[in-house]
Amino acid sequence: MKIKSLLLVSMLSVVGMAAFSTSALAADAAAAASAASAAPVTATCNDGTAFSGTSKKGACSGHKGVKDWGAASAAASAPAAKAAPASAMAQAAGGGAGKVWVNSSSKTYHCEGTKYYGKTKEGSYMSEADAKAAGNHADHGKACS
Repeated sequence: MKIKSLLLVSMLSVVGMAAFSTSALAADAAAAASAASAAPVTATCNDGTAFSGTSKKGACSGHKGVKDWGAASAAASAPAAKAAPASAMAQAAGGGAGKVWVNSSSKTYHCEGTKYYGKTKEGSYMSEADAKAAGNHADHGKACS
């Protein structure tokens, strides 16, 4: 009889603890849901459509991904920009037909019309033959001619 009583008490205490922890988890989930609903998420998709929702999960799904996040989310999640990307930098003067841009710090040369042509911090224009003779290599191993 004592063993049955002990088993009954231990089962009730386990069930009680499970009910307590379940209600605590439910309260935490409700708090998280109310916090998420307080701050709507907006974004512009790569195909130009707009997204608005309660979380970033699944944003612009089927629309080629997110182009940029809305003002409220971008301020909270985007780190400060350190430097302008190479595509936004102005192209150095000079260059033209038959010239490559040699990045002097990496010893890499870039062909006319490519992303980094004339846009790295340090470099100069020269012919592809001169660039190779000086020990420079083509960007991603792709020669210009």
